[in-house]
Amino acid sequence: MFQWYRELNARERQTFHACYVGWATDALDTQLFSFLIPTLVALWAITNSEAGWLGTSALISSSIGGWLAGIMCDRIGRVTVMKIAIAWFTVFTIASGFANSYEQLLVARILSGIGFGGEWAAGAVLMGEVIRPAYRGKAVGNVQSAYAVGYGFAALLSSVLFATMPPENAWRWMFWIGALPAFWVFWGLRGVDEPEVFLKTRKALADRGEKISPFVIFHPRYLKTTILCSLLALGIQGGGFSILIWLPTFLKSHYQISSVTVGYYVFVMTFGSFIGYIIAAYLCDLVGRRRNFFLFTLLNWIIIPIFLYTPPMGVLSLVINFMLGFSLLGIYAALGPYFTELFPNTIRGNGQAFCYNFGRAAGAFGPAIVGMMATGSFLPLRDAMALCAMLAYIFVLVAVALLPETNGRDLSFDDDNPITGNEGRAAGNAPETQTV
Repeated sequence: MFQWYRELNARERQTFHACYVGWATDALDTQLFSFLIPTLVALWAITNSEAGWLGTSALISSSIGGWLAGIMCDRIGRVTVMKIAIAWFTVFTIASGFANSYEQLLVARILSGIGFGGEWAAGAVLMGEVIRPAYRGKAVGNVQSAYAVGYGFAALLSSVLFATMPPENAWRWMFWIGALPAFWVFWGLRGVDEPEVFLKTRKALADRGEKISPFVIFHPRYLKTTILCSLLALGIQGGGFSILIWLPTFLKSHYQISSVTVGYYVFVMTFGSFIGYIIAAYLCDLVGRRRNFFLFTLLNWIIIPIFLYTPPMGVLSLVINFMLGFSLLGIYAALGPYFTELFPNTIRGNGQAFCYNFGRAAGAFGPAIVGMMATGSFLPLRDAMALCAMLAYIFVLVAVALLPETNGRDLSFDDDNPITGNEGRAAGNAPETQTV
């Protein structure tokens, strides 16, 4: 099953390892907050709406940081930007643990979010350019499975800390311990060089004396791709956030379980997502990027209502949690390779980062809308979660129906010039390739 990994060369493996650890750390520091919502609501007497904005604010700021990082990684390099982003969110994750009020934590979360978005923007492009086309979907998709590793560690960390410490201390240690793996990421990035295609593209632009405007992705040549990729990211992340941010709160109220037990349920869901990422990584190379998105969207429309409306049933509830993770997060696996293949070399970081982070910013309103709907007696929490998530996936189907298949597309240096319109591969208009 992992024959592709054994066939990677030393450079591809080193890049894979560094990005895997980086994405796991990003997931840990992003998702640990969801386990703290019930505690913060109780300790600081904040409303569900205010708690929702703590999550939404970080996601919105991460979208801004992600686009800026995408622009910068087209200029100063993918590896350099990845290091800066990791250092940034590590500092402000630690600062979050020292907050003494809702307002202080809100500011810390906004600042840390800038780094979260930057890490994915640089890492996804780095992986897409280094890994050869035959294994790109598998490699980038398997790196996405690191999100499950980080999420799972957040679940276990929550269970251990809340079982051994009073809540008023446990939530702070969640942030502090969550920042530690960043040092491992810096160690993993040692010796990772910039992709050759990036270096050649930068040199060609320098030789021509040209600078690419960050707004070139809105030029008519690329506008269709930019809009549709943004809608695709919005649908996937809007659906995911509407469930994930409120998941521990829903489990605690629906199953009537403790914070410690919630961590175990989420761990099962996270294991399901780990398997989902790996299966999706293979599927997107086997059946193509577009079919993969269609399959997982339909699966989410089936699993989400089952999860939200099935009463607690012991082992069956654990199986449903597993399937929720498989479908809800597995769909993310094809985003990295698909976006990498849809944009040309000169604007790949910019285009990919903008679309993913637009989706993250717009999708971030999902948790806030769920919180506002669930405040008072407007809607039960599970109804609000279901409504927001199910509607979000409509955007996925629309976008994928209008975008081309890109499986197997070569990303070698093509001298594409988006400013003068020289002949090259236009994003979203290149001929479709056969699936590998």
